Amino acid sequence: MAIVFLGIDLAKNVFALHSVDGAGKACLVRPVVRRDQLLELLAKLPPCTIGIEACSDAHHRARQFMAIGHTVRLMAPTFVAPRRMSGTRGKNVAADAAAIGKAESGLEAS
Repeated sequence: MAIVFLGIDLAKNVFALHSVDGAGKACLVRPVVRRDQLLELLAKLPPCTIGIEACSDAHHRARQFMAIGHTVRLMAPTFVAPRRMSGTRGKNVAADAAAIGKAESGLEAS
């Protein structure tokens, strides 16, 4: 099934991606994508909705993603935090990407 929502956790040197298909299942999970590979990877994907947690780099990245045909939604960290995985995994880049993807798609964290 095609990617409907894609959550990206923007970080300094590596990014994490977590996508959700129409059935709500994760279909593309990449915990580490280097900065120079991100746009190339997104350009290969069909247009989808990308969720980004608002930060200082988010507006710049949103313009880049929209230029290659994606729809971008910026989210306040207060909407992402309740869906962040807790417990043994804690807060990390991959967990944040999953939380952003779930917040964007309206799904609860599992």
